[in-house]
Amino acid sequence: MPKRKKPRINTRKGLRDARRRKLLGRLVMGIKLTSAMAAVVIVTGFFILGHDLLTQCDYFGARQLTIEGMQRLTREQVARQGGVHPGINILSTNLTLTRKRLRAHPWIAEAEVRREIPSGLTIVIKEHTALALVDFGQKYLMNTRGEIFKAWEPSDPHNLPLVSGLSLSDLTVYGRSKPQPPNSSTKAPAPFEAVMRVLQLGGKKGSVLPNRVVKQIQVDRLVGLTLHAFDRGKTIKLGYNDYAGKYRMLSNFFSYLKHHRSISGFERIDLNNLQRVVVNPIRESQTKGS
Repeated sequence: MPKRKKPRINTRKGLRDARRRKLLGRLVMGIKLTSAMAAVVIVTGFFILGHDLLTQCDYFGARQLTIEGMQRLTREQVARQGGVHPGINILSTNLTLTRKRLRAHPWIAEAEVRREIPSGLTIVIKEHTALALVDFGQKYLMNTRGEIFKAWEPSDPHNLPLVSGLSLSDLTVYGRSKPQPPNSSTKAPAPFEAVMRVLQLGGKKGSVLPNRVVKQIQVDRLVGLTLHAFDRGKTIKLGYNDYAGKYRMLSNFFSYLKHHRSISGFERIDLNNLQRVVVNPIRESQTKGS
Protein backbone atom coordinates (compact mmCIF):
# COMPACT_ATOMS: atom_id res chain seq x y z
CA MET A 1 0.00 0.00 0.00
CA PRO A 2 1.57 3.26 -1.03
CA LYS A 3 2.40 5.85 1.69
CA ARG A 4 0.30 9.04 1.83
CA LYS A 5 2.33 12.15 1.31
CA LYS A 6 2.29 14.80 4.07
CA PRO A 7 0.87 18.14 2.99
CA ARG A 8 3.50 20.77 2.42
CA ILE A 9 3.39 23.85 4.64
CA ASN A 10 4.03 27.17 2.92
CA THR A 11 6.32 28.79 5.53
CA ARG A 12 7.05 31.78 3.31
CA LYS A 13 3.38 32.70 3.16
CA GLY A 14 3.08 32.45 6.99
CA LEU A 15 6.07 34.74 7.45
CA ARG A 16 4.63 37.27 5.00
CA ASP A 17 1.31 37.28 6.88
CA ALA A 18 3.06 37.77 10.24
CA ARG A 19 5.06 40.65 8.83
CA ARG A 20 1.92 42.25 7.42
CA ARG A 21 0.15 41.97 10.75
CA LYS A 22 3.16 43.44 12.59
CA LEU A 23 3.42 46.31 10.12
CA LEU A 24 -0.30 46.93 10.31
CA GLY A 25 -0.12 46.97 14.14
CA ARG A 26 2.70 49.51 14.04
CA LEU A 27 0.76 51.64 11.59
CA VAL A 28 -2.32 51.59 13.78
CA MET A 29 -0.21 52.45 16.85
CA GLY A 30 1.41 55.33 14.98
CA ILE A 31 -1.99 56.66 13.94
CA LYS A 32 -3.21 56.46 17.55
CA LEU A 33 -0.10 58.24 18.89
CA THR A 34 -0.35 60.92 16.22
CA SER A 35 -4.03 61.42 16.99
CA ALA A 36 -3.30 61.65 20.74
CA MET A 37 -0.51 64.17 20.19
CA ALA A 38 -2.72 66.21 17.88
CA ALA A 39 -5.46 66.17 20.51
CA VAL A 40 -3.00 67.33 23.19
CA VAL A 41 -1.77 70.13 20.93
CA ILE A 42 -5.33 71.22 20.15
CA VAL A 43 -6.40 71.12 23.82
CA THR A 44 -3.22 72.93 24.92
CA GLY A 45 -3.73 75.56 22.26
CA PHE A 46 -7.32 75.96 23.34
CA PHE A 47 -6.32 76.50 26.96
CA ILE A 48 -3.52 78.91 26.02
CA LEU A 49 -5.92 80.85 23.84
CA GLY A 50 -8.52 80.81 26.62
CA HIS A 51 -5.92 81.91 29.20
CA ASP A 52 -4.78 84.79 26.99
CA LEU A 53 -8.34 85.87 26.37
CA LEU A 54 -9.19 85.81 30.08
CA THR A 55 -6.00 87.51 31.30
CA GLN A 56 -6.24 90.26 28.69
CA CYS A 57 -9.95 90.78 28.85
CA ASP A 58 -11.08 94.19 30.16
CA TYR A 59 -14.00 92.49 31.89
CA PHE A 60 -11.60 91.18 34.55
CA GLY A 61 -9.79 94.51 35.01
CA ALA A 62 -9.58 95.68 38.64
CA ARG A 63 -12.19 98.41 38.75
CA GLN A 64 -12.27 98.07 42.54
CA LEU A 65 -8.84 97.99 44.20
CA THR A 66 -9.31 97.73 47.97
CA ILE A 67 -6.33 98.22 50.30
CA GLU A 68 -6.77 97.95 54.07
CA GLY A 69 -4.66 98.01 57.22
CA MET A 70 -2.46 101.05 56.58
CA GLN A 71 -1.16 102.97 59.58
CA ARG A 72 2.02 104.66 58.35
CA LEU A 73 2.01 103.66 54.69
CA THR A 74 -0.25 105.24 52.09
CA ARG A 75 -2.52 103.43 49.66
CA GLU A 76 -0.21 104.42 46.79
CA GLN A 77 2.87 103.05 48.57
CA VAL A 78 1.21 99.69 49.22
CA ALA A 79 -0.06 99.39 45.64
CA ARG A 80 3.35 100.28 44.22
CA GLN A 81 5.08 97.79 46.54
CA GLY A 82 2.69 95.01 45.48
CA GLY A 83 3.04 95.86 41.80
CA VAL A 84 -0.72 96.35 41.32
CA HIS A 85 -2.79 99.25 40.02
CA PRO A 86 -6.39 100.03 39.10
CA GLY A 87 -7.31 98.27 35.87
CA ILE A 88 -4.85 95.40 36.27
CA ASN A 89 -6.32 92.08 35.16
CA ILE A 90 -7.07 90.22 38.39
CA LEU A 91 -6.69 86.80 36.72
CA SER A 92 -3.19 87.66 35.52
CA THR A 93 -2.16 88.83 38.99
CA ASN A 94 0.09 86.32 40.75
CA LEU A 95 -1.27 86.44 44.30
CA THR A 96 1.71 84.62 45.85
CA LEU A 97 4.24 86.90 44.17
CA THR A 98 2.25 90.01 45.12
CA ARG A 99 2.18 88.87 48.76
CA LYS A 100 5.95 88.27 48.75
CA ARG A 101 6.53 91.74 47.31
CA LEU A 102 4.38 93.31 50.01
CA ARG A 103 6.14 91.43 52.83
CA ALA A 104 9.49 92.61 51.47
CA HIS A 105 8.61 96.13 52.63
CA PRO A 106 10.24 96.73 56.04
CA TRP A 107 7.04 98.15 57.57
CA ILE A 108 4.73 95.31 56.44
CA ALA A 109 4.58 92.34 58.81
CA GLU A 110 1.76 90.38 57.15
CA ALA A 111 -0.12 90.64 53.87
CA GLU A 112 -3.15 88.96 52.33
CA VAL A 113 -4.14 89.29 48.66
CA ARG A 114 -7.35 87.93 47.17
CA ARG A 115 -9.43 88.25 44.03
CA GLU A 116 -13.04 89.38 44.05
CA ILE A 117 -14.49 88.05 40.78
CA PRO A 118 -15.13 89.64 38.34
CA SER A 119 -13.35 92.96 38.85
CA GLY A 120 -12.12 93.34 42.42
CA LEU A 121 -8.71 92.94 44.05
CA THR A 122 -8.33 93.19 47.84
CA ILE A 123 -5.09 93.68 49.78
CA VAL A 124 -5.05 93.56 53.57
CA ILE A 125 -1.78 94.35 55.34
CA LYS A 126 -0.64 94.42 58.94
CA GLU A 127 2.14 96.85 59.74
CA HIS A 128 4.76 96.49 62.43
CA THR A 129 4.04 98.46 65.59
CA ALA A 130 7.22 100.23 66.68
CA LEU A 131 7.74 99.83 70.43
CA ALA A 132 11.23 101.22 70.95
CA LEU A 133 14.51 102.22 69.36
CA VAL A 134 17.51 100.00 70.10
CA ASP A 135 21.01 101.43 69.91
CA PHE A 136 23.76 99.13 68.63
CA GLY A 137 25.94 102.00 67.46
CA GLN A 138 23.21 102.50 64.88
CA LYS A 139 19.55 102.84 65.79
CA TYR A 140 17.06 100.12 64.90
CA LEU A 141 13.30 99.84 65.33
CA MET A 142 11.95 97.06 67.57
CA ASN A 143 8.34 95.87 67.33
CA THR A 144 5.96 94.77 70.09
CA ARG A 145 7.24 91.18 69.80
CA GLY A 146 10.78 92.29 70.59
CA GLU A 147 11.96 91.84 67.00
CA ILE A 148 14.26 94.19 65.11
CA PHE A 149 12.48 94.89 61.83
CA LYS A 150 14.36 97.80 60.24
CA ALA A 151 17.11 100.35 60.61
CA TRP A 152 15.83 103.68 61.89
CA GLU A 153 15.59 106.56 59.38
CA PRO A 154 14.83 110.24 60.03
CA SER A 155 11.34 109.76 58.56
CA ASP A 156 10.58 107.01 61.12
CA PRO A 157 9.13 107.64 64.61
CA HIS A 158 11.59 109.35 66.94
CA ASN A 159 9.49 109.80 70.09
CA LEU A 160 10.18 106.23 71.25
CA PRO A 161 12.20 105.00 74.24
CA LEU A 162 15.83 104.48 73.27
CA VAL A 163 17.21 101.21 74.64
CA SER A 164 20.96 100.96 75.13
CA GLY A 165 23.15 98.25 76.63
CA LEU A 166 21.65 95.25 74.81
CA SER A 167 23.60 93.17 72.32
CA LEU A 168 22.25 92.02 68.98
CA SER A 169 22.24 88.41 70.24
CA ASP A 170 19.64 89.43 72.86
CA LEU A 171 17.04 90.11 70.20
CA THR A 172 15.48 88.45 67.18
CA VAL A 173 15.82 90.01 63.74
CA TYR A 174 12.41 89.95 62.09
CA GLY A 175 12.06 86.96 59.75
CA ARG A 176 15.09 85.15 61.19
CA SER A 177 15.39 82.80 64.13
CA LYS A 178 17.67 83.91 66.94
CA PRO A 179 20.59 81.44 67.19
CA GLN A 180 20.66 79.59 70.48
CA PRO A 181 23.92 78.44 72.09
CA PRO A 182 24.28 74.68 72.66
CA ASN A 183 22.40 73.27 75.66
CA SER A 184 20.65 76.57 76.25
CA SER A 185 16.95 77.05 76.92
CA THR A 186 14.83 79.14 74.58
CA LYS A 187 14.17 81.61 77.38
CA ALA A 188 15.23 85.15 76.53
CA PRO A 189 18.14 86.67 78.48
CA ALA A 190 17.17 88.49 81.69
CA PRO A 191 18.11 92.00 80.46
CA PHE A 192 15.92 91.64 77.39
CA GLU A 193 13.02 90.26 79.45
CA ALA A 194 13.38 93.20 81.81
CA VAL A 195 13.23 95.73 78.97
CA MET A 196 10.14 94.09 77.48
CA ARG A 197 8.31 93.99 80.83
CA VAL A 198 8.96 97.68 81.45
CA LEU A 199 7.85 98.60 77.92
CA GLN A 200 4.69 96.52 78.34
CA LEU A 201 3.90 98.30 81.62
CA GLY A 202 4.48 101.64 79.90
CA GLY A 203 2.12 100.64 77.12
CA LYS A 204 -0.84 100.05 79.41
CA LYS A 205 -3.61 102.60 79.56
CA GLY A 206 -3.18 104.94 82.51
CA SER A 207 0.41 103.82 83.17
CA VAL A 208 2.23 105.98 85.72
CA LEU A 209 5.24 106.01 83.41
CA PRO A 210 3.92 105.77 79.83
CA ASN A 211 6.42 104.96 77.11
CA ARG A 212 5.93 108.37 75.50
CA VAL A 213 7.64 110.08 78.48
CA VAL A 214 10.51 107.57 78.69
CA LYS A 215 13.48 108.98 76.82
CA GLN A 216 16.00 106.22 77.43
CA ILE A 217 16.29 102.78 79.03
CA GLN A 218 19.84 101.93 80.04
CA VAL A 219 20.61 98.26 80.54
CA ASP A 220 23.30 97.15 82.97
CA ARG A 221 23.56 93.37 83.08
CA LEU A 222 24.65 93.47 86.71
CA VAL A 223 22.44 96.12 88.30
CA GLY A 224 19.42 96.17 85.96
CA LEU A 225 17.53 99.00 84.29
CA THR A 226 17.81 102.76 84.65
CA LEU A 227 15.18 104.97 83.02
CA HIS A 228 15.55 108.58 81.97
CA ALA A 229 12.12 110.15 81.68
CA PHE A 230 10.25 113.44 81.28
CA ASP A 231 11.54 116.56 79.59
CA ARG A 232 14.20 117.32 82.17
CA GLY A 233 15.65 113.82 82.09
CA LYS A 234 14.77 112.55 85.55
CA THR A 235 16.53 109.31 86.48
CA ILE A 236 14.57 106.34 87.81
CA LYS A 237 16.54 103.27 88.85
CA LEU A 238 14.44 100.12 88.58
CA GLY A 239 17.03 97.36 88.80
CA TYR A 240 15.57 93.90 88.18
CA ASN A 241 12.32 92.14 89.14
CA ASP A 242 8.93 93.20 90.54
CA TYR A 243 8.40 96.03 88.09
CA ALA A 244 4.65 96.05 88.74
CA GLY A 245 5.32 96.72 92.43
CA LYS A 246 7.85 99.40 91.59
CA TYR A 247 5.40 101.14 89.26
CA ARG A 248 2.80 101.13 92.06
CA MET A 249 5.36 102.67 94.40
CA LEU A 250 6.17 105.26 91.74
CA SER A 251 2.47 106.04 91.39
CA ASN A 252 2.20 106.65 95.15
CA PHE A 253 5.29 108.83 95.05
CA PHE A 254 3.98 110.95 92.16
CA SER A 255 0.65 111.30 93.95
CA TYR A 256 2.47 112.58 97.04
CA LEU A 257 4.44 115.11 94.94
CA LYS A 258 1.27 116.28 93.26
CA HIS A 259 -0.29 117.21 96.56
CA HIS A 260 2.84 118.62 98.20
CA ARG A 261 5.19 119.70 95.47
CA SER A 262 5.39 119.61 91.66
CA ILE A 263 6.77 116.60 89.80
CA SER A 264 9.94 118.61 89.21
CA GLY A 265 10.77 118.10 92.88
CA PHE A 266 13.16 115.20 92.28
CA GLU A 267 16.04 114.45 89.95
CA ARG A 268 16.66 110.80 90.86
CA ILE A 269 14.75 108.00 92.52
CA ASP A 270 16.17 104.56 93.33
CA LEU A 271 13.58 101.77 93.44
CA ASN A 272 16.01 98.85 93.43
CA ASN A 273 14.89 97.94 96.91
CA LEU A 274 11.25 98.71 97.70
CA GLN A 275 12.04 98.47 101.41
CA ARG A 276 14.52 101.32 101.05
CA VAL A 277 13.50 103.82 98.38
CA VAL A 278 16.04 106.62 97.90
CA VAL A 279 14.96 109.97 96.45
CA ASN A 280 17.36 112.71 95.41
CA PRO A 281 15.48 116.04 95.41
CA ILE A 282 16.24 118.55 92.72
CA ARG A 283 18.95 121.02 93.69
CA GLU A 284 17.83 124.52 94.60
CA SER A 285 20.29 126.04 92.08
CA GLN A 286 18.71 123.97 89.32
CA THR A 287 15.25 125.22 90.32
CA LYS A 288 16.42 128.84 90.15
CA GLY A 289 18.27 128.25 86.90
CA SER A 290 15.18 126.82 85.29
